[in-house]
Amino acid sequence: MVTRCPARGHPDLPLNPQRLSLLLLLLLLPGLPPALGMEDDASFPHLGESSQPPPRACPPRCSCPRPDTVDCDGLDLRVFPDNITRAAQHLSLQFLPRSLRVADLAANEVTEIFPLTFGEKPALRSVYLHNNQLSNAGLPPDAFRGSEAVATLSLSSNQLSYVPPSLPPSLERLHLQNNLISKVPRGALSRQTHLRELYLQHNQLTDSGLDATTFSKLHSLEYLDLSHNQLAEVPAGLPRTLAVLHLGRNRIRWVEAARLGGLRGLRYLLLQHNQLGATGLPAGALRQLRGLHTLHLYGNRLDRVPQALPRRLRALVLPHNRVATLGARDLASTPRLAELNLAYNCLASARVHLRAFRRLRALRSLDLAGNQLTQLPSGLPAGLHTLRLQRNQLRALEPEPLAGLHQLQELSLAHNRLRVGDIGPGTWHELQALQVLDLSHNQLSFVPPDLPEALEELHLQGNRIGHVGPEAFLSTPRLRALFLRANRLHMTSIAPEAFLGLLHLRVVDTTGNLEPVLVRLPPTAPRRPRAAGP
Repeated sequence: MVTRCPARGHPDLPLNPQRLSLLLLLLLLPGLPPALGMEDDASFPHLGESSQPPPRACPPRCSCPRPDTVDCDGLDLRVFPDNITRAAQHLSLQFLPRSLRVADLAANEVTEIFPLTFGEKPALRSVYLHNNQLSNAGLPPDAFRGSEAVATLSLSSNQLSYVPPSLPPSLERLHLQNNLISKVPRGALSRQTHLRELYLQHNQLTDSGLDATTFSKLHSLEYLDLSHNQLAEVPAGLPRTLAVLHLGRNRIRWVEAARLGGLRGLRYLLLQHNQLGATGLPAGALRQLRGLHTLHLYGNRLDRVPQALPRRLRALVLPHNRVATLGARDLASTPRLAELNLAYNCLASARVHLRAFRRLRALRSLDLAGNQLTQLPSGLPAGLHTLRLQRNQLRALEPEPLAGLHQLQELSLAHNRLRVGDIGPGTWHELQALQVLDLSHNQLSFVPPDLPEALEELHLQGNRIGHVGPEAFLSTPRLRALFLRANRLHMTSIAPEAFLGLLHLRVVDTTGNLEPVLVRLPPTAPRRPRAAGP
């Protein structure tokens, strides 16, 4: 007798209800062939293969119907979902909780924000969408509707071509830099009366993309950055509340006084790297800026210091222009100036008036590097802390121009044509506070004598020094760092006694000489024992 084994699916066996439901579900799913079981054998798994695909990464409670889709709608999430697959291209977060305070979706590939994604969120304060691929088409008008507390919105580094017109009226900080913005539509910023910071740098704004009403309703605006655009003039209708106006790296040729007339609280005006020429800043164009503290004009085409500057100006930055003359009264209107930078202009000693700096009693930093000076300027302010004269054509140093500079702490004379014999006796005598002296890249054949006693850092690299005697540093007991590289020193060029009294010396650089130079630093000074406490 042959015993037959019962086959699976035998009609005499009861069918599992769950299996029936699964089969019905498969039959009803779209895209499946109507005659299940008629497919080629190759469409079925072979022996030992799983009939289920490997599980995909999906955030808890969310669904992932396709490999590129993550659906977290309506889950009342309290934290941003994790475990999102790298293949995800569509992420749905509609119906985020009303209690949401911060939404950070920066540095992704977001191309579209669904309607009301950030709307109806009364507690929402900050939204970060920078470094994505958002265009104006991907930002619906009602994306923020009903969210009345959003203070910070970052849309920088996207693909916006104009300022979105439906931004939250509660904004205080708006980042739109690094986009493709060429226009601010009329009224786009008319409701943002609380806005304090607006960043529009690195865009494609031209004068036609702005009008007199663009910024006029921003009654709280303090910081406006329009740098790195294509503006040819200062925008009209700027808010009187501005403290910082950044217009650098544009194409501005002329500054109209009326455009800045109402900005009496402006503290920082940045106009560097524009196209301001000889007539670009008419006399008195900036006079009404009574609170101006800092004026940046470097990288333009100015041939003289602007006239009639605000009296309270503290920093005037003018390097890389074409200033060739400094008259007796060119700086008379700025007696409170603390920093003056005229580096890399065309100043020659014969064209710098003896009294050019006479009224600058508050001046602490003077930079005249990169000009054509052959001698030290006269009449330097007694309160100077820093004096930079590198990369000129200095051939001699006399004590008179440095007399009275008792507060000078840093002096740079690098890249000139100085020889030791050209340094007059007593040149360093009154520099009682000098801590840093740079004489590098000159024509010195030995260490200059009688250096200031307070000196801590001495740069002598790139000269012609071939010998350092035992008395070279007797006048500088506080020396901490000495740079002698790229000279003409040999193995035995430095006297063993040269560093004996320099108990604070920690750095001696002798690389790049004719031979390796061995330097033995003096022993450190013993520490005094602390007094025992009571």
